[in-house]
Amino acid sequence: MYLCQEINRPLYMSRPVTLGEFIIEKQKDFPYASGELSQLLSSIRLASKIVNREINRAGLADILGSVGQQNIQGETQMKLDVYANEVFINALKARGLVCGLASEENDDFIAFDEELHKDSKYVVLIDPLDGSSNIDVNVSVGTIFSIYRRLSAPGTKVTLEDFLQPGHKQVAAGYVVYGSSTMLVYTTGHGVNGFTLDPSLGVFLLSHENIKMPKSGTIYSINEGNYVKFPEGVKKYIKYCQESDPATKRPYTSRYIGSLVSDFHRNMLKGGIYIYPQGTNAPNGKLRLLYECNPLAFIAEQAGGLATDGYSRILDIQPTELHQRVPYFVGSADMVAKAMEFMNMYKD
Repeated sequence: MYLCQEINRPLYMSRPVTLGEFIIEKQKDFPYASGELSQLLSSIRLASKIVNREINRAGLADILGSVGQQNIQGETQMKLDVYANEVFINALKARGLVCGLASEENDDFIAFDEELHKDSKYVVLIDPLDGSSNIDVNVSVGTIFSIYRRLSAPGTKVTLEDFLQPGHKQVAAGYVVYGSSTMLVYTTGHGVNGFTLDPSLGVFLLSHENIKMPKSGTIYSINEGNYVKFPEGVKKYIKYCQESDPATKRPYTSRYIGSLVSDFHRNMLKGGIYIYPQGTNAPNGKLRLLYECNPLAFIAEQAGGLATDGYSRILDIQPTELHQRVPYFVGSADMVAKAMEFMNMYKD
């Protein structure tokens, strides 16, 4: 049964709302966009359905395993990484709505400078397949995307500066989680809505309208295998989470999937905090500001949560490079605020 029941629109009262219908209806929120943003989101919708199809048949096709090379991050590329990257690039390039794209899988940004793209207003940053190392063992993975209005003049070639914008300038962001069901969740700065793919129809249907993240929760998500390398503030916060205190529903439950989209999605719906700090095997943190942290921070804030680097707001960070990494604390507002207290209390 679909969760969305209170649709105050007579046309849709007898059936669930599709993602396409919802996008078109919300065009009024963007009078300056003339429908381009809606079409851009539709391109992402199409690409995600194609990727979902391949993920669902991964065990039957020759698409599991690695391709034997590494991406710019120094990480082994899985076959599905390469496939998903190509699908999203082709889908976003096809309609002429995007003047450039930056992907976690590519060293540099891609400029779309054909005649079709000369008046394009948007750039897209994307992690085509987050958590892909889990694909061989059938664990949920995802796609994360972020959309900005370009800074350079239309008709000119896209520049690096078009991509190096602080997160608060995003016009839209979202993710797709490919799990027991496939969901697309996105925001355009007017709340967060989730759509579940109905495989019998091949369409995304509105299932989670106006998502609100609980102010607090009972779940903390962190790779505790790196505990000895964590900053002191993170160690103290973990101990706080593990202490018994019925008034605050502690001890909290530790839940860490290792797929950022999956961990974030669970915590957004149920309440919780996700942490990937500095001081691990990645001195500045493992997660990428532009492809992972900014889009999920935008969604978290729109749902009532918080996202910081342990000290300051993620969306205010001025990027300096495409593949910049930052420490990341995201989730329920009260839990992130408490973690920041410990970070400031035990600041080096």
